[in-house]
Parts: sequence; C-alpha cells; structure tokens
Amino acid sequence: MLALNKKNIIIKILIILFIMINICTISSLAVVSPTPDFYVNDYADLLDKETEEYIINANKSLYSQTGAQIVVVTIPSLEGSSLEDYATELFRSFGIGDKTKNNGILLLLALEERQFRVEVGYGLEGILPDAKTGRIQDEYIIPYLKKNDWNYGIKNGFSAFLEIVANEYNVEVGAQTAIATGYTQEDGKDSSINEFMIPVTSAVIGAIFGFLEKNKIIKKKKLRVISVIYFLVLLIIYLNLFKEVTVSSSESETIGRILLIGFMEVFNLIWFISGMFMYNKSDKKDLLEDSSGPIIAAVIDGKTSTSFPTTNK
Repeated sequence: MLALNKKNIIIKILIILFIMINICTISSLAVVSPTPDFYVNDYADLLDKETEEYIINANKSLYSQTGAQIVVVTIPSLEGSSLEDYATELFRSFGIGDKTKNNGILLLLALEERQFRVEVGYGLEGILPDAKTGRIQDEYIIPYLKKNDWNYGIKNGFSAFLEIVANEYNVEVGAQTAIATGYTQEDGKDSSINEFMIPVTSAVIGAIFGFLEKNKIIKKKKLRVISVIYFLVLLIIYLNLFKEVTVSSSESETIGRILLIGFMEVFNLIWFISGMFMYNKSDKKDLLEDSSGPIIAAVIDGKTSTSFPTTNK
C-alpha cells in the first residue's frame, strides 16, 4: 500500500513538472516587449523614421476614434518558434486593440525566416477573414518584401488594413492610399496573362513536336522525354504563380490552390496534345499513356510555399 502511494506521488510530481515546463515554454514565445512607441516595434531595424512616424500618427488617430490598433513588429528571428505560435503569444502579451471590442491587428515580420503573418482580433474577423488578409498580403505586402523593400511593403500593407478598419468605423484617419500588386506590374509579371498564355504556348509547342515527329527530325522517344520535362517545368511555373505566401490562409484555400495547379497542368496537356495531333493523330493514345503518369504524380507531389524568398532584379 505504501509503495502504491509513493508511485502515485511520483506520477503527480511528474505531471506537475510537465505542466510547468509547458507553461514556461508558452510564455517564453514572446521574446520581445512593446517599445515606448508601442505601434512600431522594429527590432530587426528595417524601417526608417518616416515610415514609423506615419504608422504611429495614423494609429493614434484610429485609436482615439475607434479603440482599434494596428501594431507592426519586426524581429531578427523566430529563434525556433513557429510563426503562428509567436504571433499569437505576441498579440496576447501586447494587448492590441480595445479589450472589450478585441479590435486589434498585428503585422509581424520575421527577417531570418523571411516570413510574414497577420493576426486579427475577433472583433475584426468579420471584415478581415483569413482569405481577405491573405489576398492583402499577396497584393500589397509580399511583392515588396521579396525585393527587400521593407519600408514600402510594411507601409503599403499597413495602409491597406488601416483603410478597411477606418471604413468599417466610418472615420477619417489620414491613411495613405495603398497600391496593389507592388512590383508585379513593374516587372511584367501579370499572372492573369501568364495563366492564359501558357496553354496557348503549349498548343504551339505541341504542334512543333508533332511536326518534328511526323518528319522524323527527332526520334519519338526523345520527344516524349522532352514533353515530360516541359510539363515538369510548367508545374514549377504554376507553383510560383499560385503559391500561398500567407501563413494565415485556411487549409481549404491551400487545397484549392493545389487543385487549381493540377487543373491547369491537365488543361495544358490537352492543349499540347491538340497542337501535336494537328500533324500526327495516330500517336494520341501512346502520348497519353507515356505522359500522364509522371505529370499527375508530379502534381500530387507539388507543394506550396509560405515564404518570400529574395527576388533579384
């Protein structure tokens, strides 16, 4: 009986230690504290004075009229923590927004990991669901962060969220106009054009391959290898066009993007075959058997990314 009691005591002590360790781990996630300015916490030293003053002054006006706050935090590194856990703990410890309305927004940038996250209080989730915050990041923030244009990326994204919140409360806060797409248009990377031009390109390349095969300029086996390589390259292109750069997007959105990639690959395959069989109709069955397997497998194995790697001009 005495031995049994000792065993129970040991088990209870272990459970208590386990709970304490977990509590310490959770509380240690918030490795930064609010600066005296509160609204701008540039621990990664990325923002200039003009950007900081704009964010601070706009926030003061917004808070005085609505109680809402949009806090910007940049950190050198997550130090092993996940971006989601870090942002959640940071949001809680800072106490962003009105306590009753819970109408705060956190914009968090982790420099070393090159990750960005938006954390929204429950009071604003109605106007800023995950899908919408993801689109704002894609269009107003990430294109600039890819170019290491930290000031404009943060300022532009902040302005986009500020305008939405100000409109919700019907107040004027002196927000600057946010510009969508960032460097995308400047660099000529309009995805709406690429998405529809690539299938046409596939049809043209298919027609060329059909001509080469019909006239025996290149052996059939080599053409099929080249065809598989071409579709693998297309897969990489689509992964870059449709990748989810926001970690706050829902799982259903991510699945939808992967399915869209698969659809576009199949769509390109159809166009490719159509172009090829303008010259050679007899090999349609063989082409489907040889090409569809590796292509479909590649689509299933494809993954989306949530980072913003450096893009050199």
